[in-house]
Amino acid sequence: MSQQRRIAIVGNSGSGKSTMARSVAEQIGGKHIELDSIHHLADWTPIERDEMRRILAERIEADAWVVDGNYASMVQDLVFARADTVVWLDLPRRVVTWRVLRRSVQRAATGEQMWAGNTERWSNLVKWQPEDNIVRWSWTRFHPTREKYAARMSDQ
Repeated sequence: MSQQRRIAIVGNSGSGKSTMARSVAEQIGGKHIELDSIHHLADWTPIERDEMRRILAERIEADAWVVDGNYASMVQDLVFARADTVVWLDLPRRVVTWRVLRRSVQRAATGEQMWAGNTERWSNLVKWQPEDNIVRWSWTRFHPTREKYAARMSDQ
């Protein structure tokens, strides 16, 4: 059996996609491609769909890579078409919610810079809209994300 060299890792926020992707990319000697780092421009501005597709298409031309993230309606068709392996991390809701909460509080407390210099804002942790609050996003997207990948993986 040949070694997997083009790997997509998907799952809910807080499932460990980025952590696993960094480790696997190092093990296979490939690029780690974090979709969040492409999608989020300065001031949390989302990138245009066509531009994200163009950037990602260039990056997945490499022989070895690990892509982490979902962005199903934007780029997942590109990733899945080129991937030789798809890993779905399906952890319990209580686990991913705790991880997202812990990570968000830690990032807000330390001022850790993420993609394009963005930082986690304390104020976002109390906002009700899931688009503004990653903990609420994770909570509200949990079941739809799980259902989407359960159906998708059953077709493979």
